[in-house]
Amino acid sequence: MAFHPHLKQVPSEDVRPTAETGPADRFPFGRNWIRFASTLNEDRVTEAQDALRNMLEAEDLHSRRFLDIGSGSGLTSLAAQRLGAAVVSFDYDPLSVACTEDVRKRFGGEGAGWTITRGSVLDREFMESLGTFDVVCSWGVLHHTGAMWRALDLAAQRVRPGGDLYIALYNDQGFRSRYWHAVKRLYNHDALSRIAVIALHIPSVYLARVLRRALARRTRNERGMSLWYDMLDWLGGFPFEVAKPDAVFDFLRSRGFTLNKLKTCGGSYGCNEYVFRKVGAPAVGA
Repeated sequence: MAFHPHLKQVPSEDVRPTAETGPADRFPFGRNWIRFASTLNEDRVTEAQDALRNMLEAEDLHSRRFLDIGSGSGLTSLAAQRLGAAVVSFDYDPLSVACTEDVRKRFGGEGAGWTITRGSVLDREFMESLGTFDVVCSWGVLHHTGAMWRALDLAAQRVRPGGDLYIALYNDQGFRSRYWHAVKRLYNHDALSRIAVIALHIPSVYLARVLRRALARRTRNERGMSLWYDMLDWLGGFPFEVAKPDAVFDFLRSRGFTLNKLKTCGGSYGCNEYVFRKVGAPAVGA
């Protein structure tokens, strides 16, 4: 199976926010991931590996190409690389790209079939330059692009026949989702608004996350995010879109995918996780 390290490098001026959401509206995900990455240790990496094994129902990823769309801290990419995959990681945020590169260096992933670049999932030319993959993963990213369904379509096109698409998308809660949309937009308006949003929501959001993890008998979530940074990511994550599971099913079924695994957030706010398989056998020589 060939690995293609020579990917199109997208200069910053070619990666622009959508017309709807301009730069001032975007949450600085990269800054948050850099803070979080300083807390990474081998236990968190092992947990991320276990989460991938569980969702993909595979003991390892040897001989598989793995695309991490919106690599963030680089933790998911590192977990896939540790499981034997040839990994391609990219992110829209240059600080996230730098964070992923730092995690690769710190945890010994250099020179081991792991390519990191900058790009946008909404850039069709860039996406096509990547080729196709056995696993395309985008955890909690596509709903922050400002064009979620277009992003999902372009991500799905990178899955080769017989491959898996592993995504996590915010659950549509109707009125409550519209409320959180307003909160997130306010958070990103200015520093004073940000302080107000955090102060007003710390009790409910932080406590909800503590209880959720206690009930699950876990100390960290599947992405390894600490409670504090998980809360900031939730309160500030904008652009913000949501989807009901049946809408996701219909969208991907029409593109030749079948649902392989589903993990819901129990009807609450948060992400539903999906693993879809692209119908068809792997291409000859893949």
